Amino acid sequence: MDKYINIIQDSYSGYWRYLKYELISINHWDNYFYGLIVISLMVWGLEITFPWRKNQPIFRKDFWLDTFYMFFNFFLLNLIVLIALSNTAEEIFNDILAIFGLSIENIQLFNVNKLPKAVGLFIFFIVSDFIQWNTHRLLHRFPLLWDFHKVHHSIKEMGFAAHLRYHWMEPVLYKSLLYLPIAIIGGFNVQDVVLVHFFAITIGHLNHANLGWNYGPLKYILNNPKMHIWHHAKELPPNSIYGSNYGITLSIWDYLFKTDYIPYNGRDIELGFEEDEKFPKHFIDQELYPLNKKDK
Repeated sequence: MDKYINIIQDSYSGYWRYLKYELISINHWDNYFYGLIVISLMVWGLEITFPWRKNQPIFRKDFWLDTFYMFFNFFLLNLIVLIALSNTAEEIFNDILAIFGLSIENIQLFNVNKLPKAVGLFIFFIVSDFIQWNTHRLLHRFPLLWDFHKVHHSIKEMGFAAHLRYHWMEPVLYKSLLYLPIAIIGGFNVQDVVLVHFFAITIGHLNHANLGWNYGPLKYILNNPKMHIWHHAKELPPNSIYGSNYGITLSIWDYLFKTDYIPYNGRDIELGFEEDEKFPKHFIDQELYPLNKKDK
């Protein structure tokens, strides 16, 4: 038990040092903090220059709430919960393998470091995006998980920062389900993976932005604003009570598994979910939902 306590303590101190490094040392290209700011400003600039909904204010409804969510979820949530949880879970998993005389290297299908860098990154991207697509689908299918996911679907006007409005339980689920498959294919260089994360952040920001783009023929591969807005539609598809368009970065999974739905131009559809007017409007209340949920 002392070992796990030490891991948690080291995780907090290590991540705190990392945060200070990200804030102070700006002269490295893989800086997550300033990378997020640059991507956000670029996509916001596109929203302002090419707005899809012309009457939507630049500082739309919940703009500042979503901006706070963006930095809280991307940085502070890791400090509070995720980094310690992730490191402890990894050690527990390794200890379980050790009971059977195994190590993580024994169950790896292959080591991507032995492949060309581009191939390794592509495998990481495809595997992680597919797992996240499936995880997202589960968030809509199970009532308890849907209660957590309602935070994201409480968005009433789309904008780039809405991308990272989500309940603190979501990354716990995403990281838990993603850990094993990524561990099995293993051997990823952290700095290289930054490229994949920056690409995913950019596509996610664009998906939620006030932009009327679908990327032409690439819409069958890449998720896009005209597709993703239907994921946030208040009125559900007639053939699915769980919604549609679960794609994170890629849209191809929805087309392959028949969960795509774009009946017409969705620029002016109502966003949200049934009885969303009763959903908490403030950060703390949303973060405590559904723990403090009151049945009506």
